Amino acid sequence: MRKNLEQGLILFSWASCLLVLVTVLYILGYLLHRGGGTIGSQLLFGDVMPLDALLMRRQVFDGLFPAMIGTFALVLLAVGIAIPVGLAAGIYMAEYAGKRSKQLLTVLFDVLAGLPSIVVGLAGFSLTIVLHRLLPGRLGPCLLVSALAISFLVLPYLIRSTQMALESVPFSLRRTAPAMGATPLQNIFYVLLPNRLPDILGGVILAIGRAAEDTAVIMLTGVVVSAGLPRSLFEQFEALPFFIYYISSQYTDSVELQMGFGAAILLLTICGILFASATLIEQTISWRVRR
Repeated sequence: MRKNLEQGLILFSWASCLLVLVTVLYILGYLLHRGGGTIGSQLLFGDVMPLDALLMRRQVFDGLFPAMIGTFALVLLAVGIAIPVGLAAGIYMAEYAGKRSKQLLTVLFDVLAGLPSIVVGLAGFSLTIVLHRLLPGRLGPCLLVSALAISFLVLPYLIRSTQMALESVPFSLRRTAPAMGATPLQNIFYVLLPNRLPDILGGVILAIGRAAEDTAVIMLTGVVVSAGLPRSLFEQFEALPFFIYYISSQYTDSVELQMGFGAAILLLTICGILFASATLIEQTISWRVRR
């Protein structure tokens, strides 16, 4: 009976993995089928020569190049803001927080992780109103406000992944460096964090994906359809998630709809590049630590 149960669980696990794999392949295949034909310089740059667009000699209004650059800038800025705060808070939760404060903060961060993005977007929108009243004509919906709102949205994932990674370090390894005279900070930065870097990277990758795909937050805090390339942190910008939402809800013909599928492929490509870059950075740091 027990052997049959184990075999059934194994079979169910394999079936679940196969179902997920088939679903992902189906989605990717469907996107490539609908939007693969649009991938090219026309989709990115429209009627502008690629070199002129890359050198910023001419503005691109009928291509996705500004939205692609805006997405890159938004994700990098938001994750760059969230990583130091998330790592610091996760270290505090794992190494310094007392029992009661840890329980309270754990519940708080779990609630924040489940907070609807539209609520965060409304909070960011309220912030822009306050800033606009304090600094009339100088600051409003912009790339910086969107990045701050997105960083708040992904912060709980970074905090909890860092906390759980550090708490999973074996006790024998945790006590080795202090036994040799290392301070608590040296133990954290030279032993605990390098040992659990791949687990922490998982939280970073999750944060990158969350930052790249969100539409509700940026829709209320600074993104517009035809803003062009973001010239500064205090300017409005374009982003692929908002373009996909906009074109899928207001397309007028099949060509525009295919552009939406092409934008989805570009968004997945950007996420893949960011994921690969994060993995490469983690492997480089791990190699240097092992040396």
